[in-house]
Amino acid sequence: MEISQQTDLPEHICKNCGHTFKGIYCNLCGEKVIEPKDRKLNSILTTVLISTTFVDNKFLKSLRLTLSNPGFLAREYVDGRRVRYMRPLQMFFILNLVYFLFPVLQMFNASLYTQLNVLPHSNLARKMVHHKVVEQGLSMQGFELIYNQETTNLAKLLVVIFVVLASVPLSLIFRKKNRFYTDHVALAVELTSFNMALNAIGLSLIFLVFSKLFHWGHFTWGTYLNDITLTLIFIATNVYFIFRAAKTFYNQKGKRLVIKAMLGVVGLFLALEAYRFVLFIVTMLSI
Repeated sequence: MEISQQTDLPEHICKNCGHTFKGIYCNLCGEKVIEPKDRKLNSILTTVLISTTFVDNKFLKSLRLTLSNPGFLAREYVDGRRVRYMRPLQMFFILNLVYFLFPVLQMFNASLYTQLNVLPHSNLARKMVHHKVVEQGLSMQGFELIYNQETTNLAKLLVVIFVVLASVPLSLIFRKKNRFYTDHVALAVELTSFNMALNAIGLSLIFLVFSKLFHWGHFTWGTYLNDITLTLIFIATNVYFIFRAAKTFYNQKGKRLVIKAMLGVVGLFLALEAYRFVLFIVTMLSI
């Protein structure tokens, strides 16, 4: 029966490789035959929706694993098991799109006040800002408004820099013979996706709900959600990520797990501070 059905299938010449085959997929290169129904508007919209939103079941499954079992998705990817889950970089781009387009918590950003008073490079930052204010003839208040608006936009574009910076301490602390640098980058991508999903998008939704509930009591979250609070949230959630990933991705156990995980958390904190310094420099150059 199946052989008869296969024989009855129309024959096609692949537009990609020129191979002659039967069916709708070329058995040599995998190119699909475009049928009239594929050109209809509803079919195109469905394809776009699946490609760019949360409809794809792989995204939901991969995101759930990233939040519940950090390091597993990157481990599957570097070990060559890539069919059942979304690749870490694909998930990163989807979450980054949401992070860029919608008003969510700017976990990777730092206001001018934080840059000038809290971070290790604050002394240098104050000198650069003073020179810029004098040079452009601006008031400090006016410059702060311009800076905060510009750095918010740039922080959304420069998140990928944090991926690179985070991969460096991971590659040094968890250095193993069977791991390439790109493997550590894959974990850093998953880590950044974890932060965008949980600390930026997830917390924004939670705070939105709570702000609506407490609105009657004139309660606002803005007083508490400053850069220092967000940094503490970042550290707390990334302690969880690194401890789980050290076990899942790097196969660390016992005392070595605890020591290397703590070093990993310190390394990620330094990567965040380095990212904020890069963000400050880029923002200053763009003003």
